[in-house]
Amino acid sequence: MTIYDIIIVGSGPAGLGAAFELLSVKPDAKILLLEREKVSSGGLRNDCKMNFTWPIGFPSEYWERDNSSRYLARVEEFLKPEILPQKNLTTYQKRATRIGVELLMIRQSHLGTDGGLRLIRELLAQLSAAGVEVCLEEEFLSADRRTKTARTNMREVGYDQLIVAPGRHGFDFLRRFMKENEIPYTDNSIDVGVRVETRIEHYPIVRDYYDPKFIFPERTRTFCTNSGAAHVVQEKYVAANGQTYYSVNGHAYSHEKPSNGLVNFAVLRSVEFTQPLASGQDYAEFLASLAMLTGGGHPIMQRIGDFRMGKRTTHEGLNDDLYDFEPSLPSCTPGDISLAMPAKFLRSIWKALKQLDTIVPGVLHPSTILYYPEIKLYANKPQFIDEYFMASDSIYLIGDGAGTSRGITGAWASGIRAADGIKRRKGW
Repeated sequence: MTIYDIIIVGSGPAGLGAAFELLSVKPDAKILLLEREKVSSGGLRNDCKMNFTWPIGFPSEYWERDNSSRYLARVEEFLKPEILPQKNLTTYQKRATRIGVELLMIRQSHLGTDGGLRLIRELLAQLSAAGVEVCLEEEFLSADRRTKTARTNMREVGYDQLIVAPGRHGFDFLRRFMKENEIPYTDNSIDVGVRVETRIEHYPIVRDYYDPKFIFPERTRTFCTNSGAAHVVQEKYVAANGQTYYSVNGHAYSHEKPSNGLVNFAVLRSVEFTQPLASGQDYAEFLASLAMLTGGGHPIMQRIGDFRMGKRTTHEGLNDDLYDFEPSLPSCTPGDISLAMPAKFLRSIWKALKQLDTIVPGVLHPSTILYYPEIKLYANKPQFIDEYFMASDSIYLIGDGAGTSRGITGAWASGIRAADGIKRRKGW
């Protein structure tokens, strides 16, 4: 059986951040990087927009301004992003402040889905050239913390230190892993919302600020804006009971691709449960299954014009009059979102959209589409035993799936932080 100094599970930004940091101090470290997909399925692959301003991407439970800023600087030093310009925002800021909304000013870069895939290939090639054993399409299944052995779908291997960074898609896997290894955790919060798609002329702020971050009352916010060569996609998830469901997301290609004139962004509402509900994950999967039932196995889409009138959208209603653009995700089922989304979420999201239309008039044009569901899974909250995200002896849990980050830069920073813990422990 081969024994490694470090096994890293997941090739997203958290796993990559850990690998590169460990190599920087221990070039001869024997490292195994496992990825169950053919290519990294982490955030670098999805539009690859990165935020370099605290607190975006840094959950307050684990990060303070000082330490997150230091880690952000290290992420930026490695990735060397090209920061996008921002301009002509004074009017938007004044309108937002007047109605109790905050427009956050965030330093951002954007590579696009195509640029993100190029970056992934480059980073994995660098790791391979440095001696890291990069194994794509090899799935990590379990670990025995007493014998320090790990089992994949292909073999059994040994490790000295184990870093588990499965990302949001690995949320349920990580929950099972923590139960198997007797790692205490909580799972009581979720983000549920819609993805909005409209013409760029109805949301022109994106010409001056690529991913504008609006914070509304009732823990509601905009998230993950895409414009230019932008499109909405559906992402496949498998629930704990084995049922498949889809959540929508947004992508955009780099500026090298011609624009299709569309923009999409999410509006999310956060909720934390106390009693009697124990699992936000289970609740999220229930909502997703209800959406699949309502949409006949697909997400639902509804035009704003129909939503305002309290009627469902139909295929016949997608005409060339007011509804003047084709949905970029035509596989969605035209329908009525209110049949599938709880009123608490829907009221907060609709209130936020009306406020947004006051700040950026036109976004609620009758042709604008709402896609549902968009659910973000980063509610796992392990009980860590040190500040470096160690959850059990020699086992580190990092990234969005472990709740230590919410985005690319935060995930990469959590990888560096776990690596710092290993460096400290091993005297590297």
